[in-house]
Amino acid sequence: MARRTQGKKRPATKSKSRTAAKRRPAAKRTATKATKASKAGKATKAKAGSKTKSGRKTTGRATASRKTVSRKKTTRRAATTRKTASRKKVARRTVTAASRKATSRAAKYVYFFGGGKAEGRAGMKNLLGGKGANLAEMAGLGLPVPPGFSISTEVCTHYYAHGNKYPSSLKKEVAKHLARVEKVVGRTFGDRENPLLVSVRSGARASMPGMLDTVLNLGLNDETVQGLIAASGSPRFAWDSYRRFVQMYGDVVLGLKPEDNSQTDPFEDILEAKKHARGVELDTDLTANDLQELVAEFKALILRRLNVEFPDDPAEQLWGAIGAVFGSWHNARANTYRRLYGIPDEWGTAVNVQAMVFGNLGDDCATGVAFSRDPATGAKLLYGDFLVNAQGEDVVAGIRTPQTLTKAASQELARQQSVPEHERSRSLEELMPTCLGQLRKIATKLERHYRDMHDLEFTIERGRLWMLQTRNGKRTAPAAVKIAVDMAGERLIDRNTALLRVDAGSIDQLLHPMIDPTADKQLIAKGVPASPGAAAGEVVFSADEAEAAANEGRKVILVRVETSPEDIHGMNVAEGILTSRGGKASHAAVVARGMGKCCVAGCGDLDIRYDGGFFNAGDHRVQRGDWITLNGSTGEVFLGNVPTIRPEGETGEFATLMKWADKVRRLRVRTNADTPNDAGVARRFGAEGIGLCRTEHMFFEPDRIEKVRAMILAEDAAGRKAALAMLQPMQKGDFVGILKAMAGLPVTIRLLDPPLHEFLPHSDEDTADLARTMNTDLGDLIARRDKLKEMNPMLGFRGCRLGVVFPEIYLMQVRAIMEAACELAGQGVKVLPEIMIPLIGHVNELKQLRAEADTACREVITKTGKKVAYTIGTMIEVPRAALTADEIAGEAEFFSFGTNDLTQMGFGLSRDDAWNFLPHYVENGILDVDPFASLDQTGIGELVRIAVAKGRKVKKNLKIGICGEHGGDPSSVVFCHEVGLDYVSCSPYRVPIARLAAAQAALAK
Repeated sequence: MARRTQGKKRPATKSKSRTAAKRRPAAKRTATKATKASKAGKATKAKAGSKTKSGRKTTGRATASRKTVSRKKTTRRAATTRKTASRKKVARRTVTAASRKATSRAAKYVYFFGGGKAEGRAGMKNLLGGKGANLAEMAGLGLPVPPGFSISTEVCTHYYAHGNKYPSSLKKEVAKHLARVEKVVGRTFGDRENPLLVSVRSGARASMPGMLDTVLNLGLNDETVQGLIAASGSPRFAWDSYRRFVQMYGDVVLGLKPEDNSQTDPFEDILEAKKHARGVELDTDLTANDLQELVAEFKALILRRLNVEFPDDPAEQLWGAIGAVFGSWHNARANTYRRLYGIPDEWGTAVNVQAMVFGNLGDDCATGVAFSRDPATGAKLLYGDFLVNAQGEDVVAGIRTPQTLTKAASQELARQQSVPEHERSRSLEELMPTCLGQLRKIATKLERHYRDMHDLEFTIERGRLWMLQTRNGKRTAPAAVKIAVDMAGERLIDRNTALLRVDAGSIDQLLHPMIDPTADKQLIAKGVPASPGAAAGEVVFSADEAEAAANEGRKVILVRVETSPEDIHGMNVAEGILTSRGGKASHAAVVARGMGKCCVAGCGDLDIRYDGGFFNAGDHRVQRGDWITLNGSTGEVFLGNVPTIRPEGETGEFATLMKWADKVRRLRVRTNADTPNDAGVARRFGAEGIGLCRTEHMFFEPDRIEKVRAMILAEDAAGRKAALAMLQPMQKGDFVGILKAMAGLPVTIRLLDPPLHEFLPHSDEDTADLARTMNTDLGDLIARRDKLKEMNPMLGFRGCRLGVVFPEIYLMQVRAIMEAACELAGQGVKVLPEIMIPLIGHVNELKQLRAEADTACREVITKTGKKVAYTIGTMIEVPRAALTADEIAGEAEFFSFGTNDLTQMGFGLSRDDAWNFLPHYVENGILDVDPFASLDQTGIGELVRIAVAKGRKVKKNLKIGICGEHGGDPSSVVFCHEVGLDYVSCSPYRVPIARLAAAQAALAK
């Protein structure tokens, strides 16, 4: 009874204790409860983080378990109920505390740096942007960084999500941190006697050089300029800073700038007029009075053009600049840059507000940019430019010719420009040797700290060096390779890190000619960068013209609206190819890449007039015979013969890096090659076989096309067989050359794939020529030609459908393959032919064609007496084939994904016509990338996943690869690794790219 009575009274006691506890501090309440629980002998949780006598931390559950006392059933239930309630309360308190903590974290939008302290670090780029994170890191390292604060990228996201409004707490935070900056520098923002001036700069997490806006010298007005004069002792410096501020603020914040390229900058017009009136050439030659006049004239311009007064209130100036920098995230150039480099819009930018230091106070001041290594070559030496008595914008704006950092660089530049020693511009090393020494030490320290090449922005104010920014330095592909390999040798990074440091896509630059970066050039158009490299030549408008010119030793650029297989001979001799239609998967692009030729496709700016022998590009008319230069890596078209340079290729550090890649990767890399020359090039680049040999490309040779056409236009099987009998020895010769070039490596040969009409003449004039050649009636020939026309030929009579209806075509090709293989085997050459049947949509197609091919192979082997191992497989390029891959695997010895057609059919796009709208889709974010350039991994990739899983369920060791153009795209290669393919195949000049991408995919695991 005593226990029951006690138990009944407990709730009242508990309530009383809770009420009393409300009047006690939280810490005492917790202690009281713990004490009462202990005295009652109840099981309770020890406070998180408490320790036992042995010093070990214990959990509440373990403590409760040790203190549990055996009681009667009813008491146990009551205790359990109380214990559960207690746990819920503790949980609620924990959740509430966590919520308060999270809310507190979320409410912090501003992060301070300077005076040897920093609230951020380098790893906070997503929040502070690259500039803010690295400023914080440098400040934390004790480097000379002017104090300031970063407004986080979260504010930018909030700003755009809430109609250009800031979080309610932001102004208070900014004021608090501005006061901290004032305390460190000993000056006050807006103070007329000792003013603090600040810069307001952007800082996205990914470097976007020059894309976003900046405002310098903020805080100046007609009163604070007097304080700046008193503090600096230089009226000219103060008024120069003021006129720069008004000009920059008017441009960036108020929007007074040229509306298009035909207009000049209104501020620059006034500045140039002032210099002309004073008879001087440089800004630095203007006097303090001149600059004071410019301030007034600039303000008058703003009032006249915009009908607004220039703001004198420093606080208003600050928030105007902050808003302008956030607003610049969506300016036209930033949007374009993000689209080109795949930077998501939702990332946003941070804003960095930092105390100004001045490089324009006099001749003991300077500003500049330095790199810890040469960004063009990768050489381990300090590289960069600077200007004496200048601000940072002067260096990048090109207003004055900058000087070099080191004496050696200055002397080399003078030698290149034939400038005598006494006229040479002096280097920072000669003018301010102490500062150059400090800069060298800082560059070395940052490189060792970040373990990467860095670029640095600095200002020297009256002999004192200040660091304004550091970031991973942008570099050319040759420099990236050298720096990665050198740093691995210096033990700054390991080999795996070195492999990950080099952008796989960028090494195209190491394999193709490049436009000389120092050359003058005139851009006239821009299209799709379809095949990398650079090429210059005379404009021709037909393949025959190209061939005739090449035979005369002239270099030509073949310009076509679009190319067709009939243009192959002209494409083969041209230096480069330019088309107004098509994209990265167009005929011109695919063939050019296979040939290793430069190609710019889909250049919609061109108006090509074959009949007039010219094309228009904007205001420029380019005639037949005029020179143009193509940059296939950027899609640019230049007027005239722009000099090019040829990279060294796979030598030196590049060869070393590729050896490291080959040791790491699992995915094998083959090539798409149709000739022995292509095969040889690919093998030199490290190809491990051929993943796609397109037999149809062999049919367009001048000595064969007539026989092919005779075969196509034959009235019966006998006529076709007669024509094919003449083609078979030619095909055999092709295969002998290719198999021999790839001796010991597998060679996948695709049987005839395109629709037959592609081989026929399209005009009546060409058809008439063919009728005379074939000695047949023109009307009959035209009728047969027209009968082969299809409404949608890419989905019509092509691929395996040709083999099913006209088996003699495929049987001729199979015999030619096996005869070549057996002949080489007799010479002791190891050959591994793989026969690929294209466009299978149903297993019965493959069943029939494989049986016929198998029979033909055995007949040749029996006839020659040579044993050759061969395999027969198929190309998965029809969605139905991917979905029924388990059925097809029963009849195939390998799969090869033809992702060009799989993408075309999966999306319902014509790859030859999609150039009309695909760029619009990418520009407007409907698609992230062109699906013919980079594999659509969620849609088309899912078809690949399904086919791999179903195929290997039937045949565990089924060999599977990819031979579409995606095989040379780095992100697609990573996907192929992830889904477990055995190899990728790509054009010869993309083999090293695929090798490196495959290694990076393996390391990502």
